[in-house]
Amino acid sequence: MLAATFERLLPRVDTPPDDGPVREQLIALLTAQADLIENAPLQLTTLSWLAMGSITPDPGAPPDSGAVTSLRAQVIRRYREPFDHILTSPEARAHLGDLDTSFAIIQLLGPIVFARLTGLYSIDHDDCARLVDDFLTAHRG
Repeated sequence: MLAATFERLLPRVDTPPDDGPVREQLIALLTAQADLIENAPLQLTTLSWLAMGSITPDPGAPPDSGAVTSLRAQVIRRYREPFDHILTSPEARAHLGDLDTSFAIIQLLGPIVFARLTGLYSIDHDDCARLVDDFLTAHRG
């Protein structure tokens, strides 16, 4: 029941058009993600994530139900797919080389999630641009 409810609550994450530079695509995607995270009901989202468990559960814990495992995989796929689309593009590879896209997503989204969970800061478009610029600077070859 939790899996079905949470699946209905998941907002759609669209991939930005790939007709612009990687920087602009990442800023558009990160801003859209920041808006989704900012507008998500914090208590419900946190409780739902906790109830879904970890990707690498405790070996002694009972296995998750098939519905929860499937939902977890769908959530991960839904949120990472637009980033993978951009970060594995020929233009991104030319500028950034071969990077670990999972870690790149963590680097880009981590500050936004942290800011939302702690309430320390509200991330806006300019902040997303700064996060992307810092990311691109750190990864340029």
